[in-house]
Amino acid sequence: MKRINLIYFSPSGSSNSIASEIGDNFSGDKVRYDLLRQTFEEVTFEKNELVIFAFPVFAGRLPAICLEKIAKFKGKDTPAIGVVVYGNRDYEDALVELVDILKENGFKTIGAGAVIAEHSIFPTMAKGRPDEKDREQILNFSNKCKDMLSLISEDMKIEVKGNRPYIDSKPIPLIPKGNSKCIKCGACVKICPVGAISIDDPKKTDKKKCISCTACIYICPERARGFSGPMYAAAAKTFESKNKERKEPEFFYADK
Repeated sequence: MKRINLIYFSPSGSSNSIASEIGDNFSGDKVRYDLLRQTFEEVTFEKNELVIFAFPVFAGRLPAICLEKIAKFKGKDTPAIGVVVYGNRDYEDALVELVDILKENGFKTIGAGAVIAEHSIFPTMAKGRPDEKDREQILNFSNKCKDMLSLISEDMKIEVKGNRPYIDSKPIPLIPKGNSKCIKCGACVKICPVGAISIDDPKKTDKKKCISCTACIYICPERARGFSGPMYAAAAKTFESKNKERKEPEFFYADK
């Protein structure tokens, strides 16, 4: 391929990492589009390029903030791979939503997958994932997608798990905040995609703006931001109890 394009929204780093693992299995110049840290005007990709999309799952859907961002990327029957990343609960309608968007935007999705990674809000869930077993499956997936590149046809299509209409997008009630370790460096202020943190008092978080993406937690050099309190502790206990059974990655391929 002329160029391998990686497009991701990755507050905790997992989507970036998984997109990179898949992309490393393809030959060609790598171009990155980091939707958390950068803004883009409309970009159009050609047939001789590959585009890999990777996004986290927020309550069974793609993050609402990403929908407008994804719309700026257009294909001309450009081959694409779509991946959603979730923390061992369920990816529900996120993957079918991504596949639908890619089709609407002119891409030919050759492969799509749902991969498990450490949960960003409840990090004891799926801790250490993707693990060695996951990585073997991701490698196998990328190899099969590589084979699919020579089989792209005008009428090929892909079917994945999910429902239409999609489930309603629901806000996450848990909000991170800072603690006494905060040195007001401004890293969290700069990374927040919705402007929910003020440089005047970065320990606080605007509850009306925050989307609980956790970017502020993972960027903090002092580990001064996180979730806390009795509501969080109770939610963590319930979540872990309901979702302790190990989920496995799921992959889908376009028909030939």
